[in-house]
Amino acid sequence: MDEIVKQAIHKWPKVPACYGWLALDCRGDWYLRDESAQNKGPFPLSKGSKLVHSKLIEFINRNYQPDEAGRYFFQNGPQKAFVELELAPYILRFNRDQSIYTHTGVGVKAEECYVDEQGRVYLKTNLGLGLIHSLDMDLLADQIINKKFIPQPIQQSLLEDQFGYVKSPINNLKK
Repeated sequence: MDEIVKQAIHKWPKVPACYGWLALDCRGDWYLRDESAQNKGPFPLSKGSKLVHSKLIEFINRNYQPDEAGRYFFQNGPQKAFVELELAPYILRFNRDQSIYTHTGVGVKAEECYVDEQGRVYLKTNLGLGLIHSLDMDLLADQIINKKFIPQPIQQSLLEDQFGYVKSPINNLKK
């Protein structure tokens, strides 16, 4: 977490959290969901505006984390902006050397591999569950052929409970 964010939390400790305004899609893109987008339906049915400002995305990535209830949020100064997730809390990519990193740029170690009923592939990592980015399926296939990963079947509807995260914090307002 950025030092300036820690200072803001200390200075204003009781700022209420916001819900429904920020979302992460299955390609690792961030979306701002203003009131109009929220009124059109839940994420990802109504995505909102894709964030493209590189410095803002970097700031969000550095300050993205889960709380004790498995709800992911962006710590925006003193305010937690809870994130709507399309599928998983992390979107995973491969480097040329086959190492794996999250959409936030953090390197991870894979522990287990799963495939859901739609053919989407997830890795349980030291940070939590991540979905393999669609552009890296060829690299994943090579690793499956070489038996580095052996995908186990899983139902997409069971992922949140099994891996302890919340896709839609707005529908799960625990404090």
